[in-house]
Amino acid sequence: MRVLFVEQQIDYEPQGIMVLSSVLKAAGHEVELAVAAHGDPLAVARGFRPDVAAFSVITGSQRYYLGLNRRLKAELPGLFSVFGGPHPTFFPEMVREEGVDGLCRGEGEEAFVALLDGLAEGGREAVLDLANWSFRQDGQVIGNPVRPYLEDLDALPFPDRALVYERDPVTARSKIKHFLAGRGCPYNCTYCFNHALSELYRGKGRRFRLRSVQNVIDEVRWVRDHYPLEFVVFVDDTFVLSPDWLAEFAAEYPRQVGLPFFCNTRANLVTGEQVRLLKEAGCHSVSMGVEAGSDRIRNELLKRNMSKEQILEAARLIHEGGLRLTTTNMIGLPSTTLEDDFETLDLNARLRPAYAHAFIFQPYPRTELGEFTREQGWMVGTFDDIGEVAWDHSVLNFDDDHKRGLSILQRFFALGVEWPRLVPLIRRLTRARDNRLFWLLNKAWKGWAIKNRVHPVKLSLGEVVQAAWHFMRIKS
Repeated sequence: MRVLFVEQQIDYEPQGIMVLSSVLKAAGHEVELAVAAHGDPLAVARGFRPDVAAFSVITGSQRYYLGLNRRLKAELPGLFSVFGGPHPTFFPEMVREEGVDGLCRGEGEEAFVALLDGLAEGGREAVLDLANWSFRQDGQVIGNPVRPYLEDLDALPFPDRALVYERDPVTARSKIKHFLAGRGCPYNCTYCFNHALSELYRGKGRRFRLRSVQNVIDEVRWVRDHYPLEFVVFVDDTFVLSPDWLAEFAAEYPRQVGLPFFCNTRANLVTGEQVRLLKEAGCHSVSMGVEAGSDRIRNELLKRNMSKEQILEAARLIHEGGLRLTTTNMIGLPSTTLEDDFETLDLNARLRPAYAHAFIFQPYPRTELGEFTREQGWMVGTFDDIGEVAWDHSVLNFDDDHKRGLSILQRFFALGVEWPRLVPLIRRLTRARDNRLFWLLNKAWKGWAIKNRVHPVKLSLGEVVQAAWHFMRIKS
C-alpha cells in the first residue's frame, strides 16, 4: 500500500516517522512525505495517490492536522486517514472527529504494518480488532488494547533519513543531526506523558529500553558516511540511566566515531564518575531539568524528587568536568505566582548554564498535572486551546497582568540568567506588552548561545545566514 506522512514543518528529524517509514518499506509498502512548509500537501497527494494518510500529532497541532486531513479526503475520495503520536495516545476521543478513520495509541511500528496488511487483504472490516488501534464503527468507538512494548530495539531498521533529507534540504545539509539511543523513562514527573504511558502499557514490558551501544554507533557512522555530520545530538529524555551502558559507550564511541555530542541528564543521577565517562566519550554539552526554583513546587507539584542542593551540586560537577550545561524550566505552573518564577530564574543564575530554556506550562491531557489543572479550575477552555508551542501564552486562569508578565518573563528569562543585573529591568518590563522586538531579542540570544556554546560547529558565512533564516522561521 501507499502511505503519505504529512508534517507541518521540520524543526529537526522526526524520529518516529523515520522509523515507521523504514519498517513500512521493509514490509513492502511505499512511503512518501509531504512537508507543508515546503509545498502544498495536496499537490504531493495528487501526485503520489496514497491509500493511507498518516499524521503524527502533538497536543496543540491537532486542529491544524484535522483541517488538513479534511482537505485531503475531499481531494482523494477513499483515502484512509490515521493519526498517531502523543495527542491521540492520551486523547483517544480524537477518533470521534470528522475524517479520522483510525487512531494509533503507543508504539506504532508493528501496529502500522498490521493495519496496512489488513487493509490490503480484507479492507476496513479486517482491521477493527487490531491491537493499538481505535476506530469508529456505526457510531460506536472500538478501542483495542495495546500490544506489548517492543523489547529488542536493535531489531528495528535504522530511521529512514532520506525520507526527510530529500524533502528538507536545510536539515539534510546541517552538520548537526539527531539520534535516539533508547525509549522510555522510569520517572513519574506529573507534567510528562511517561507516567501515563506506563499506565497504558502496565504489565506489557519494560518502560525503559536501550539499543545496544554498537547499534547506536553503527547508525551514527552510517549517517556520517552519507550526510554532513560534525555534531551529534541524542534526544533521549535521559541518556545516562544505565551506568554499564554508558561505560561501554565511553569506551567505543570515541574510538569508532569521535564526534562531539549533546545529551540529557538528570540532577539526582549526576556523579563525578558519570561526568568523567561523558567527557571521555566526547560529550560537549548536557541538558538538565531544573523546572522550578522552589523545592515545594518542584517536588510536591511536579514530583521531581530532587533538592535545590542536588541541582547545585550536579551543576558544579558538570562544570568541573569540563562540560557545557543547559537547563530546562517551566513558568506559569498552576497555583504559582510570578515571584515563584523569578525564584526559578535566580536558581538558574547560580547554576551558570550556557543557556537556560524557559517554557510556559501547558496542561497536556492525561498527564497528572494536566488533569489536576483542569479539575481544580486552573484551566481556561479546553485542551484544544493549547498552542503548538510552549512559549507564547498561558491557558491557565491567571489574570491579564499575570499572563502578560509570563509572556515577557519567558522572552527575557535566559538573558536574566546570563546577566542577573538585568533582573530589575525585566521585572519592570513584565508590565509591558509583548512585541516583535522582545521576540527578536529572545531568538537572537538563544540562537547565538546554542550555536556557539551548546552545539558548536564551524559554518561558512552562507551556512550561518541559512541556519539563521531557518532558526528564525521555526516555532521553537
